[in-house]
Amino acid sequence: MTGPDYDYRDIDDVIHGRLRLAVMAYLSGSGEADFNELKAKIGGTDGNLSVQIRKLEEAGYIAIKKSFAGRKPQTRMRLTKKGRDAWIAYIARMEALLRPAAAE
Repeated sequence: MTGPDYDYRDIDDVIHGRLRLAVMAYLSGSGEADFNELKAKIGGTDGNLSVQIRKLEEAGYIAIKKSFAGRKPQTRMRLTKKGRDAWIAYIARMEALLRPAAAE
């Protein structure tokens, strides 16, 4: 079966990567998280997680705030309005793709 409900081309490729998907999902529920909290919850190596966070930041989906807690650097992130809107659209697109299969 083909048709608009099965059109995968509208899936946001920035979000759809597994680690980026996990970052977006976690931040949508937590509101804000620091790097170590995010790493503990979703996994990934420091390097890989950093790369995926950078991709989300470059897309304008997350905002990064760097500071120091004493002498330790701290990186906090949160979804932007654009990121929240993209997340909601992503979920809606995935639901549309899954809905026909669930109805059978």
